[in-house]
Amino acid sequence: MAAQGRKNIHGKTGVRFKAGYTASKNYSMLRNVVSELIVNGHVNVTSGVVRELVPLADKMVTYAKQNDLAARRECEKVLRKGIKDAKGVDSLTKLFTEIGPKFKDRKGGYTKLYKLGARKGDNAEVVMVVWAD
Repeated sequence: MAAQGRKNIHGKTGVRFKAGYTASKNYSMLRNVVSELIVNGHVNVTSGVVRELVPLADKMVTYAKQNDLAARRECEKVLRKGIKDAKGVDSLTKLFTEIGPKFKDRKGGYTKLYKLGARKGDNAEVVMVVWAD
């Protein structure tokens, strides 16, 4: 059986390598990370992921503050259903019952960032994202 390596793409410009990470994979990863942040209250990610994570998490909290059916459906498009906390509460329920009311009077700045230093394997900067108090 042949080894699974990088695939070639043939086109007008000749043969080039296919990018390994697509936009759909990136969005799927962000959905997972936002759901984990809601369920656990904190998540450790690289500084590149933080730039995309924080605006998406803030948007989810803004929807949760509205607390209506349309906002719940918009959040349901993004959040994963299978991610649950120790009590068995899923991310969507926790967002609308705990996190939304917690930030009802706040106009923004729902997350805090703590730099944890460089990761050992690839020296990437790791940041812990938590909910602001």
